[in-house]
Amino acid sequence: MNNAKVKKILNVVVNVVLILFLVVCVLAVSVTIFASRDVDGAVTVFGHKMMIVTSGSMEKSEHTDVSNFEIKSIPIRSMIFVETVPEDAADAYAWYQELKVGDVLTFKYVESNKQVTITHRITSIKENGVGGFVIELMGDNKNSADGAMVQRIDTSVNNSNFVIGKVTGKSVVFGNIITLLKSPLGIVLLIIIPCFLIIAYEAFKIWRIVQEDKKAKANETLSEKEREIEELKRKLAEMSGQTEAEKPNDDESDVSDEAAPSEEVLEGDETVVSAEESPEDASAQENDDSEATEAEISENEPYQEAEKETKNDSESEVEEI
Repeated sequence: MNNAKVKKILNVVVNVVLILFLVVCVLAVSVTIFASRDVDGAVTVFGHKMMIVTSGSMEKSEHTDVSNFEIKSIPIRSMIFVETVPEDAADAYAWYQELKVGDVLTFKYVESNKQVTITHRITSIKENGVGGFVIELMGDNKNSADGAMVQRIDTSVNNSNFVIGKVTGKSVVFGNIITLLKSPLGIVLLIIIPCFLIIAYEAFKIWRIVQEDKKAKANETLSEKEREIEELKRKLAEMSGQTEAEKPNDDESDVSDEAAPSEEVLEGDETVVSAEESPEDASAQENDDSEATEAEISENEPYQEAEKETKNDSESEVEEI
């Protein structure tokens, strides 16, 4: 599993946890607000009251076997969900008929001249013959098998002892959250600090998105520059290829120039000799030159003899002196 998948899973888990926490906090705050307005200190939702157990009379005890009952022991500060008794008499009678031993009821009861709200388990339920029921209740937490106080309620008598409803569920966690929210410390721990953490987490997510966006733009710019560099390299390579293709033509022209016949110009005799003349032409030229030389010699012979005679006369003059 790569890092991207791990990060994605962690983000989903964190988001789910945050959403659940927010939902719980909203519910807890709502329950706390509306519970303060109710006579019984509870919030009614869809015919169910949400109440907090404030005593340990329903906690687990070795003297009470609750294994066969739907609702087990209820620890202190637990949230209980109470199905309220119908307001219509006929519906209420049918509702009471469905009750049985082991069910847990929440009811109002007068003890020591004070009406209190109690949640206990039914130990006995019978019809009283006048359109009502006599219900006996007892708490689970007792010192001995018969050591707990029994409460008795006659549903046909309209007095201060009456049933609120039947307990259909409980939540220890939610109850503790509600209890904690009622204290100043709970407000700080469950509202202020979590809200601050959520804001910080969301700010971090926004910062990370911005950084990733900047990184993506930087990579895009770098890629564009790399493409430009590659294009320049390609153009340089094309220019180098053209230069190499033209270079052999220049060499060939130099070779052809060197191979061209050279000519020498003789300034004294104004005779042009070609490098490409044949040997026969060269020998004929030499014969012509030799004949011209001999003719010049024969023409100069009378002058040479005259010079000799003059020289002899001068020598003789010297001797006479």
